[in-house]
Amino acid sequence: MTISVANIARCLEEFAPLAFQESYDNSGLIVGDPNMEVKKCLLSLDCTPEVVQEAIDKGCNMIISHHPIVFTGLKKMTGKSYVERAVILAIKNDVALYACHTNLDNVANGVNGKISEKLKLQGTRILHKKAHTLSKVAVYVPHESLSDVVGAMNKAGAGHIGNYDNCSFRTDGYGTYRPLEGANPRLGTIGKLEEVAEAKLELICPSHLLNPVIRAMQAAHPYEEVAYDVIGMANQWEMGSGMIGTLEEAMAPDDFLKYLKVAMDCQTIKYSPVSKKIKKVAVCGGAGSFLVKAALSLKADAFITSDMKYHEFFDAEAGLMICDIGHFESEKFTIEIFAKVLWDKYPNFALLFSDVNTNPIKYYS
Repeated sequence: MTISVANIARCLEEFAPLAFQESYDNSGLIVGDPNMEVKKCLLSLDCTPEVVQEAIDKGCNMIISHHPIVFTGLKKMTGKSYVERAVILAIKNDVALYACHTNLDNVANGVNGKISEKLKLQGTRILHKKAHTLSKVAVYVPHESLSDVVGAMNKAGAGHIGNYDNCSFRTDGYGTYRPLEGANPRLGTIGKLEEVAEAKLELICPSHLLNPVIRAMQAAHPYEEVAYDVIGMANQWEMGSGMIGTLEEAMAPDDFLKYLKVAMDCQTIKYSPVSKKIKKVAVCGGAGSFLVKAALSLKADAFITSDMKYHEFFDAEAGLMICDIGHFESEKFTIEIFAKVLWDKYPNFALLFSDVNTNPIKYYS
């Protein structure tokens, strides 16, 4: 079967919305025509010239990678850098390049959810939730139109709280208005003050879905002029950086390191030693030094991440086993997430895992 680039992107972005990416990131479609039909898709952690060539050799005309090949603007395309060579090769051979990076880091079932799965952590939750990601929409609706309006808003993405949907609250009351010259009221007479039984309908929605939710609400609402409020919420949604959970059983430090090495299939681990057993574990794929304090504040026994600098290991304060397993090693299972998301939607679509080891770091022992 063939699927358009746009449909593949839409599927991934429903799982990890682009609005969740960090300001420095460049997730999304980087090279290619959104309307192009994709025959086969290659999944990879990185997009290098070698990966692009692999896609061409295997008949894949789209690559989905975790890391974007382009982070900043390219002023010249002469092939002097591996970035330019990869982009030129992709364009010449009609290979679309798509990246799903920090937006995948920030969703609960993304990169850190996958690490938690590999470690068999229980009771997982976001380590550091992002603020200002929720809004509340309050709209005044005549009783007979309540089901239409709330249904439209739910369909557009409002009313989801944790593992619940169709969440709303209503308060009954009376609304007043007087139609003026030029109005076309559903109820009432020009120049006459009207009083109508209404309900104040309140729903939570992710802030990035605010515009479609409001459009859906207005389309379903019977009034010519719709009265509504939008309120920014201080509540923290279940999205953000890192994850934390617990092992089924506490482990001695050496046993935990052996377990971690096998579970994450890594060659080496840099760590800060501790004497206590390891039970509560925090994780962050990629560079996660910014979450050490969060791990400490939630009393984690160990923190799994990568790219830690020498002095940052001192931040453990002898109470946290910081384990640096390597950037590639912490994120290499990302392609399994892409495969599950796409196969759940398109079970017969051809997806191939890249055989190219893109890790630029080698270990000598």
